[in-house]
Amino acid sequence: MELLQPSHPPHHGIGTNTLYGFPSSGSNFGYGFHPEMSSQPQLPYILEEAGDHEEEEEARDHEKVYVAVGKSMERAVALLQWSCKHFRDQEICVLHVHQPSHQIPTLLGKLPASKASGEVVAAFRKEEWAQTVKLLGSYVSLCNAEKVKASFVTIEADQVQKGIVDLVNVHGIRKLVIGAVPETCMKVKKSSRKANYAAKNAPSFCEVWFVKKGKHMWTREASEVPNALSPSSQPEITTAETLRSKSFQYSKSNAIHPECVSFFSDKFTHFAGSSNCVLGDTVHVEELSLPVLSYSPHNIQSSFFPPSTSTSFENNSPERMGSAISDPRVEEMRLYDQLTEAKIEAEASMNEVFAEIMKRKKLEMEAIEAISKIKVFESAHAHEVQLRKEGEDALRTTIQEQEKVLEEREEVTRELQRTMRNVALLDSRAREANRRCDEAVGELNLIQASISTLRQEKQRIRHQKTEALRWLERWRRGQAGAANCNGLIGFVDELPELAVFSLSDLQTATCNFSESFQLGQGGYGSVYKGEMLGRTVAIRKFNPHSMQGPSEFQQEVQVLGKLQHPRLVTLLGACPEAWSLVYEYLPNGSLLNHLFRKSNNPPLLWNTRTRIIAEISSALCFLHSSQPEKIVHGDLKPDNVLLDADLSCKICEFGICRLVTEENLHCPSFRRSTEPKGAFTYTDPEFQRIGVLTPKSDIYSFGLIILQLLTGRLPTGLAAEVRKADSCGKLASILDSSAGEWPTFVARRLVDLGLQCCQLSGRDRPDMTPSLVRELEQLHVSEERPVPSYFLCPILQEIMHDPQVAADGFTYEGEALRGWLENGHDTSPMTNLKLSHLHLTPNNALRLAIQDWLCKC
Repeated sequence: MELLQPSHPPHHGIGTNTLYGFPSSGSNFGYGFHPEMSSQPQLPYILEEAGDHEEEEEARDHEKVYVAVGKSMERAVALLQWSCKHFRDQEICVLHVHQPSHQIPTLLGKLPASKASGEVVAAFRKEEWAQTVKLLGSYVSLCNAEKVKASFVTIEADQVQKGIVDLVNVHGIRKLVIGAVPETCMKVKKSSRKANYAAKNAPSFCEVWFVKKGKHMWTREASEVPNALSPSSQPEITTAETLRSKSFQYSKSNAIHPECVSFFSDKFTHFAGSSNCVLGDTVHVEELSLPVLSYSPHNIQSSFFPPSTSTSFENNSPERMGSAISDPRVEEMRLYDQLTEAKIEAEASMNEVFAEIMKRKKLEMEAIEAISKIKVFESAHAHEVQLRKEGEDALRTTIQEQEKVLEEREEVTRELQRTMRNVALLDSRAREANRRCDEAVGELNLIQASISTLRQEKQRIRHQKTEALRWLERWRRGQAGAANCNGLIGFVDELPELAVFSLSDLQTATCNFSESFQLGQGGYGSVYKGEMLGRTVAIRKFNPHSMQGPSEFQQEVQVLGKLQHPRLVTLLGACPEAWSLVYEYLPNGSLLNHLFRKSNNPPLLWNTRTRIIAEISSALCFLHSSQPEKIVHGDLKPDNVLLDADLSCKICEFGICRLVTEENLHCPSFRRSTEPKGAFTYTDPEFQRIGVLTPKSDIYSFGLIILQLLTGRLPTGLAAEVRKADSCGKLASILDSSAGEWPTFVARRLVDLGLQCCQLSGRDRPDMTPSLVRELEQLHVSEERPVPSYFLCPILQEIMHDPQVAADGFTYEGEALRGWLENGHDTSPMTNLKLSHLHLTPNNALRLAIQDWLCKC
């Protein structure tokens, strides 16, 4: 490593041709001693002065705090501010490792340094050094602004962590601050490779502070005393000779002893290096190695008496020259021995001082820790005393309050005894009044229940009477319309409740039957959405080839005009000109869309699905029980079941809606007019085989819809799949989990009904009777009707069948209360107070209410 050229030391009054008291190579004295100085040699003075200067320099270096910084201004400023704050009384030395760039910018772009020209590389390196020196100067200015003396030292290396450790070895750095955290610190999760390397490879005499984001994280303490010469200052002799040749110009005749030259060279180089560090010059590691001092007598003898000089010495005057040279040489050897002993003593003293400092630091830390523990103990003791005092005060207050409470308790006990005597008297009177009140309440509840039942029955009868009169009148008009086959217009005139629309009205409502208004399309025609009569309607337009003529369209209008049921889509009017019917519009779409969630609809819960099944059964029961002719839907499927805003269903799309009598069931012409217009999967297999359409055909389609609502699967092969799962005992595995947890009895009943409806033979399928409809209507509400708490016996926690009122005013199951009394109890099961009497009074009102609730369930 190339050292910066040191400046010449002061001459101390000696001539310009001397070096530290010795003549230069141009002197007439071959051994470097001046005649006038032979009696009083200047070497002790020079060695003493150099030793003092070295001790001052080393002491100053030991007081320095080296701060390792990089090119990041933000991180370096934070680290320097922390260092200036914590080491304000010491000198700060900014330590920086310069990494030369491997890419050199040229006119052709960035090139590797090995491929660029030497001039370009040298210019770029010079610019890099200028920027680095400028950056370090700004760091030093920052420290000066904090009123802290600062300098900087830099080194050029390919790896920053190795450069830091090299500088520590070269300069014998004892205090180093690094702005990163090693992996040995447990305070942070992310460690630095540079900090890890420095923590592991830095000399043990160097104390390293690790700081991150302005916070001190960890300190690696120094564990041993540094040697007088660090390991890095022991290179080969050739390096020492090179350093001496650059530091001093002495004669080829070896006038000065090599060990002395080495010693002076060492000290001078150290002094110059220290000065240059302050000035900010660059120090190269490879040329900063110091020579090894050898204290062997053989080396000293061979160095002081080379053969060539001995020969030349004998040729001169023996008496004069011998007396002139022997004394200075002996004096020089004596001084050199003294210097060696002084250095050994200084080193031993330094080791003792360092050990004493470490011991003192350890004792100070133990003292600080002991003082802190004493303070903590004192604080805890004071807090304990305060708590004890507060506890004693609280105990005194509690005792006083307890005495006061005892006095109040005695007073309250006396008052309670007086009150109990009055309560016993009033209790007997209250029981009598309660008994009479209970009897009156029971009679009143019974009367109110009877009145409510009579009112409901009256409203039901009135409603049935109104419905019967209306249906009778419409049936009469229908019979008259059927007899009149002169044309459709005459038929519509017979039905004043249906509106008649023109083709232009429908075109206006649907934008001339635009496809954007189309809701669906089938073999019978298309369905459009429109706005008419101030409301949204659904317009069903038949294809001309789907009808046998005006007579079939007239029959369709005639049948639909008679159908009025809450679960059937209401027919609002007709347009004979466009072969169209106008229905009410249901906004929630079809059951198929909700079942398979085609429009991102939420899944239907099990109770909603059960209610929809009951509503479909109610509509089929109405169609199949019409008189004098039964009505068959013929196209029942989930796509023809529409849902309103409350998810209540209505059946629409009567694709094969026909009046079926016993006479025309086997009529060939009827078979031809009732060819299926719906989905083939839902068509009755018996109808496909023999061509006979009956109400049992709708029952088959209804069974498939039940199984689809249970499983949420497609209808193809569904009946066989459910039958197989039922026979294997794996019914729960095929239920639709999106519907929630199906009650066992509800799922079992629906599976049995669905499989029974899907029988291949119509004779094995059930009829749609009112009792079956009522059973299905009760399935979805059976789990939603909890038992009222006053229907339960307090002893058995079961519904009471013989409610009896005891003397305590509570109602119990008669058998349970009698068993309680027969076991020797004379107290109330609820209040545990003694009963005034053991007589029981029947609660008839509650018994009637329980019976009515059980009948409804």
